[in-house]
Amino acid sequence: MACRMTAPKVTALKGRRPVVMVTAYDATFARLVDAAGVDVVLVGDSLGNVVQGHDTTLPVTLEEMIYHCRCVSRGLTCAHLVGDLPFLSYQVSDDEAMRSAGRLLKEGRAQSVKLEGGRRVAPLVRRMVEAGIPVMGHVGLTPQSVHQLGGYRMQGREDAAAAALLEDVKALEDAGVYSIVLEGIPGDLARELSAAVGVPTIGIAAGPGCDGQVLVIYDLLGMDERFSPRFLKKYAELSAVITDAVRRFGAEVKSGTFPGPEHTVHRRQDG
Repeated sequence: MACRMTAPKVTALKGRRPVVMVTAYDATFARLVDAAGVDVVLVGDSLGNVVQGHDTTLPVTLEEMIYHCRCVSRGLTCAHLVGDLPFLSYQVSDDEAMRSAGRLLKEGRAQSVKLEGGRRVAPLVRRMVEAGIPVMGHVGLTPQSVHQLGGYRMQGREDAAAAALLEDVKALEDAGVYSIVLEGIPGDLARELSAAVGVPTIGIAAGPGCDGQVLVIYDLLGMDERFSPRFLKKYAELSAVITDAVRRFGAEVKSGTFPGPEHTVHRRQDG
């Protein structure tokens, strides 16, 4: 359709206006965020945290990512759909990585894939792009490397680490990515990295200097009152709303006031 956002259109937003990206994991949320006019919907392996209840994204499988991408695709009309390549779906071999990315597009109906890493994955990114698979990069705090990083820690604070990230984003741009997620890095560094590449950077916990922003949909809606990191702004507090709605439903069921006559269909009388 004419309104469909594509990978080249996302790239073309650089310098024009910020890119708006949120996550979604099912058709209902996909329909709602699409109606809100977001540019990109990410089916993130963050589903391991917010849907499956894991402490990390590592347990998420390729089959699960394909399933959730397919669900989300049914709810989208205009937004671009990108799917995360989960842990060990692209690290074992380039051939396996190509098959994994292809399955996200063929079976999951994603329009692009996202993978974590910089210079290390640049040759793989180039191969995917040459095969016709649009790729979104991801550097900084890369959740699939949580154990190697020693936890969910800010990256790029030291000069050497910042220089390495600059090399990473340039390598990804050279390899053909259409955009790059910058996660968990100082705001001044994010601004510097954004200025150094010709593709949009999309930040999370990276300050206002990026070319766009992304948040997990459950986080921005305040669906987990326990999760309140500094980078997060909650645009609603739905955890209390949902709990209260279900509590009122339960109370009415127990009291016999629901369902009422207005919720009940009666048989027609003969004659």
